[in-house]
Formats: sequence, C-alpha cells, structure tokens
Amino acid sequence: MLDKINEDLKTAMKEHDTFKLSVLRMLKSALQLEQIAKKHELDDSEVSSVIKKQVKVRKDSIVEYEKYGKSDSVKDLENEVEILSSYLPEEISKEEIEATVNEVIAEINPESIKEMGKVMKRLNEVLAGKNADMSLASSLVKEKLSK
Repeated sequence: MLDKINEDLKTAMKEHDTFKLSVLRMLKSALQLEQIAKKHELDDSEVSSVIKKQVKVRKDSIVEYEKYGKSDSVKDLENEVEILSSYLPEEISKEEIEATVNEVIAEINPESIKEMGKVMKRLNEVLAGKNADMSLASSLVKEKLSK
C-alpha cells in the first residue's frame, strides 16, 4: 500500500497535479508520524487505519464548513476524501455491519448499556482490517442495548 502511495505521488509530480500532490504529501506526512510513533514499518492495516483517520477528519471538517456556508472549502475537502478513499478497501454495507453487531452482542450477551464498551472492543477486533463505518456500528450497538 505504501508503494502505491509513493508511485501515485511521483505520478502526480510528473503530471503537475498540484491538488492530488498536496493531498498525498499530507498523507505521507501522517504515515511518517505514525511510523515514528510506532517505531517500526507500518503494515497495510496500520496504513489503512491512518487513512481512515485522515478521511474522518476531513468528513468532520466538511460538516463544520457546511454550517458556515463555505462551499469552496467543502468541495476541496470532498475531493480530498475521494482521493484518500481510493486507497481504502470497499466499505462494508450497513447490513453486514448490522449482522456483525448482532453476532457480537449474541457472543458477549451484555446485561445493559453499561457493557457497551465490551461490545465495541470486540466489534473493533472483528471489523479490524475491514473498511467499516464505526460510528454507524456504535449507534447500532447503542440502539440494540437500549431496548
């Protein structure tokens, strides 16, 4: 995955695609910071994790910019999300997430909403490496445990 990012970075330089180049440089910087923090070469799942964090930050920013009517900034951020998302595996569907949530809840059999942490921890383990919307998973867990 790192090799593909580096190749795309070189291609963007050659094609003078300044926008994509800046996005990939930001991503490369974030990956290097993570590598320094972990003190080892990143594997693909760790690279995916960093990319997911970058996408989440941008999606959160989009929401804020929309509140204040900054449409040009929103478009740029959406383009950044699109570029970053191209390096992630296909996001799993809501139905698959819901099925996984049901399996984990059946496995752990929580007594109340107070055990949501245990469920989410196990869910993170099960969905690791898959591109899953964890905020959706969290809301599904909360909904099911509230009943």
